Amino acid sequence: MKRIFFAVTNDLVYDQRMIRICGSLAKAGYNVILVGVQFNSSIPLQNQDFGQKRLNCVFTKGRAFYIEFNIRLFFFLLFKKMDCICAIDLDTILPCYIISYLKKIPRVYDAHELFCEMKEVVTRPNIYSFWKRIEKFSVPKFQHGYTVNEPIAEEFKKMYSVRYSVVRNFPFLEPLIIPGKNEKYILYQGAVNEGRSFETLIPAMTEVNSKLLICGDGNFMQQVKRLVIENNLEGKVIFKGKLPPGQLKEITRNAWVGLTLFENKGLSNYLSLANRFSDYIQAGIPQLCVDYPVYRSINSQYKVAILLNDLRPANISKALNGLLSDESCYNTLQKNCLAAREILNWQQEETGLFGFYKNIFEPGG
Repeated sequence: MKRIFFAVTNDLVYDQRMIRICGSLAKAGYNVILVGVQFNSSIPLQNQDFGQKRLNCVFTKGRAFYIEFNIRLFFFLLFKKMDCICAIDLDTILPCYIISYLKKIPRVYDAHELFCEMKEVVTRPNIYSFWKRIEKFSVPKFQHGYTVNEPIAEEFKKMYSVRYSVVRNFPFLEPLIIPGKNEKYILYQGAVNEGRSFETLIPAMTEVNSKLLICGDGNFMQQVKRLVIENNLEGKVIFKGKLPPGQLKEITRNAWVGLTLFENKGLSNYLSLANRFSDYIQAGIPQLCVDYPVYRSINSQYKVAILLNDLRPANISKALNGLLSDESCYNTLQKNCLAAREILNWQQEETGLFGFYKNIFEPGG
């Protein structure tokens, strides 16, 4: 049985993409171990079909955290037997490269995004320079890899001459009954980070007759809370924090509208395929989404969202009010979601994942 280690800087409970990937590979017969971080706020690990390990760190954010975690990750992995190692994003790539080199095993890069092109990186010259040096050194050495969509794969090919596969982050197709919805609340789920358009979304909510639920946490949370106070929206914008996948699915299923908004600052945002976009489709709820290439391409096929290319508050509030009041439009989008979810799901995507790892261990087989 081939043993694969995966490394992330996340709390494992909330990383639905890695739960899906590791769970699928475990059921396919691989011995899978996912390594992440133990935070002070971490809840107990959930039982999974794969192994899980959290590493304790003194630092919990900033460059000191990444340096400490990478050192701890290296020494943890150094004494483990494995047949392959996979770095999840740039912040785990160095120890995974060194371990693969020392152990002479295949190495894989799973790029959830263009790490150096995220707004919080690309807009800070010193931080950008730090991570770009790591990217230029490491990525060309990872000839095996996959990412979440074709445009990002093309960027890696253009920058580093690596040909990465595409494994889109779609949820499992599960039975769905649309519940009766007495409250038409709007939902944002995911990281509360820079570049997610909160600076215009929160003021827009002053003109929307609905509550906004924010499920997640991140580096922009304090600024969002200040925006809520400045716009007198306490009680109208509800912060739910990070939620376990099962609880989050229930809140998503009962929402009226989902939000997938990003500022066009940083190529990673512009070329993104956010987890929440497909989570909303799978839950059968229409969404307000940015008019960027990957979303535009999917929406041109399935018509599951209202796309917006101008994210000023007045435009956001107008689009949301339309989704709240136009029953004909809403019902059409919902019907399209229910059709699209039969195609845009993990059962379809995992076949590509199986083929990728089979080729790692049985090239040409």
